Formats: sequence, structure tokens, C-alpha cells
Amino acid sequence: MMNYNQTIDYLYNAAPAFEKVGAGAYKEGLSNTLALDEHFNHPHRKFHTIHVAGTNGKGSVSHTLAALLQAAGHRVGLYTSPHLVDFCERIRINGQPIEKQYVVNFVEQERDFFEPLSPSFFELTTAMAFKYFAENNVDIAVIEVGLGGRLDCTNIITPLLSVITNISFDHVGFLGDTLAKIAREKAGIIKYNVPVIVGEYNKDTREVFEEVASKNNSHIVFASDCQYVISSSVNTDTLGRDYITRCFGHLYGELGGDYQEKNINTFLNCLIPLAKVMKKAHIPIILNNRKPLDCVKDALGNVCRMTGLMGRWQKINSSPLVICDTGHNLAGWEYLSKQIALTTKSHGHLHIVFGMVDDKDIVSVLNLLPVEASYYFTQASTHRAIPVERLCNIALNCGLHGSGYNSVKDAYAAALVNANANDFIFVGGSSYVVADLMEALKNN
Repeated sequence: MMNYNQTIDYLYNAAPAFEKVGAGAYKEGLSNTLALDEHFNHPHRKFHTIHVAGTNGKGSVSHTLAALLQAAGHRVGLYTSPHLVDFCERIRINGQPIEKQYVVNFVEQERDFFEPLSPSFFELTTAMAFKYFAENNVDIAVIEVGLGGRLDCTNIITPLLSVITNISFDHVGFLGDTLAKIAREKAGIIKYNVPVIVGEYNKDTREVFEEVASKNNSHIVFASDCQYVISSSVNTDTLGRDYITRCFGHLYGELGGDYQEKNINTFLNCLIPLAKVMKKAHIPIILNNRKPLDCVKDALGNVCRMTGLMGRWQKINSSPLVICDTGHNLAGWEYLSKQIALTTKSHGHLHIVFGMVDDKDIVSVLNLLPVEASYYFTQASTHRAIPVERLCNIALNCGLHGSGYNSVKDAYAAALVNANANDFIFVGGSSYVVADLMEALKNN
């Protein structure tokens, strides 16, 4: 029998992962997913679900919804991707990762069945997650879409509630080259008579969402039209976020990124529809006699501790200040660039450890970055990473100067050497850059 590390290597090689190899791992259609689901006796039917899609924010919203349900006393599954340090982060129950031995046993016991199917990595891990949740009797699972929605292998579920955080240009080769086309793919998670919360929209995407919701008799809520969040600001003591809200008073959020304001507004707009569908399905809303507002406050204030979420404007070090963030596309960087600039005002020199993958609008992102910063360009340990030599050349054409490093670990080490105690180091550009940073810190 393979050990855990051998099993993970096998999964990556036998069922290539999109985050490792890109387009070659993408498989359109649900035939493999349906075959795996039938083989395992339809495990997704044995627990309730919430389905979360979107271009940005779906990870934060998924984790916060899971934290809310945990605070209310439920046994909660959480399936997200990608992981940052270890595969087991993808599949959690009440914040605890799936056991390594379960992963080993799953592959060992089931490979004779799934090898002839040649499933993708995500198809296989989704089947594993659903089987694990069913066998461990979760009450409800929050399921994050992998890519798109309509043809994503998580889309075999019929959830209590669907959530679409926002739409921006990402994975245009698979999802379409207009926001309306991308929205139609994301809207594929809208199910008959299942309410849907949409975080952000524009005219083109709203029309798509309304059309699909109408066809499915799904009640639709546009969170942007119902602003529970009046304002928010960074909590300077914790680098979390303080919210002034309509109906909920003051709320504190452990996640400190500026972009979290829209995510939290989407989350708050989920509360009433979620309570209604849980009541309709005869699911107790709260099992531990806590007040609903206390559950909301607990979820927002402790989401990282409760669910294991990492990499969202996460503070790594105080002196110098080191922040990392998994924001990886233009829409995310429109927020990050402003928050980096604001944070720099209260610190010394800005150092940026930066890398991206090759299917993003890198020039537009680089044009948002300050020319006066010191740059440490690098490439994450994924085949999708832009080679550091090419990244340096693109950056130079955008007026950004720095040095190239073959690994995130080396780039970060150089930034630490060059930074003074009052300086600010930001690490990001890709989820995989943050993942490599976390791996380096773990092994340091």
C-alpha cells in the first residue's frame, strides 16, 4: 500500500489537477462525476448542502457560512479548493481536515474502479469529499464550485441555497469571453425552486441571473440591492475588520481585506433565506440554544480558527509587517492595490514578492502596482506559473524594477533581508505563491 505522500503524488499524476497543469486537466461534462456518484451510491443525497460559486470571494463566503452553521451547533462539511499547504485542507468537517489515512484507503480501495474512467483530479476529489461527508454523518455541507458552475462536477447536488458571489473575467478560455457568458456558466448552479443569492452584478449579468432564476422558479436576491453593511474599516489592533451594519449593529470580522466588505454583505444577505429553507426542510436552525446574532458574531470573528481558512489578507509577521493574500486576478487586485497603498502609508518602504499564473491579465495587474516599491519576482511550484524571466521582462515594460528568484522561498528570504523593522512586505499574485510561502514557513 502507498503511504500518504505517495498517494497524493499518484492523484496528481493519475488524475491531473487544473492548478498543476492547467487546461490539460479540464474535462467538460459530468459523465465521470455521475459514474463515480453511482458507484458510491449517491453519497451527496445523504446530507444537505449549500452551493457557492463566483469569480472572487467564494472561498471566504463558503468558510464564513460553514463557521455560522458550526456556531449554531451543526456538524458541517466544507469542500473548497485549492489547498495551500496540504491536500487534506480541501475536505473538512467542523474545521478538521480529512484524515490522511482516509485518503490513502480511498485510493487503494477504489482505484480499480476509477482508473478506467481517467477522471480529473477534481472529479475524483469531489467524489471523495461527498463519500467522506456521507460516511461521517454531516448535517450540512458547504460546497464551493471548482470552475464555472454549469458543468462543474459539484453541480450534481441540489442545495438548500445557491450563492454566486460575483462575476469577473477569469478562465475565459473555458467560461466565455464576455461577462454575460461567464454569468451563464455560473448561473448553472441555480436549481429548481432553490433560492439564490447574487453578491454583485452589472446590467448584462443581472439579466442572465434573472432569466435563469425565473426559468427555475428560484427566488433571487441581489445583495448589492440590500446593503446590510453601511461601512467598514480596518481594525488597527488586529488587522481584522470592523463593520457598521443595518439590523446587526457593530460586527467584527477576522478577515481584514477591503474586498471582504462585499463578501460580508453577501453573507448577511444569505441569513434570512437560509433560515427559511432550513425551516422548510425541518432542519433546526440552531441546535445549541444560542442567540442567532451571537452565532453570526462568532462566525465572523473566528472564521479562520473555526474553519482553517488561510491566505486572506493574512498577517505573517509584525516587524517588518508581512501580509499575504491569495487574490489572483484583476478584480481582486483592484482592491488589493488600494489596501497595499493605504497600509504603506503607516509603514516604511514597501517590498512586494510577486508571481502569477499564465492565464491571468498580468499586464493590467502590474499596472496597478506602485513603481516605488522593491520587487522580488518569482514563480510558484506549478506548471502554470509564468517563468520568472518572462515575468521580470513584462514587469520592466510596466515600469516595475526588481530581481528574479526561482522560488517563493528565496524571494521571501531576500525581502526579509532587505526590509527594515518598520517596512511592509506583501506576498501574493497567485494562490500558489501564498501556498509556497506557507510551505516554506512550515518547514522553516
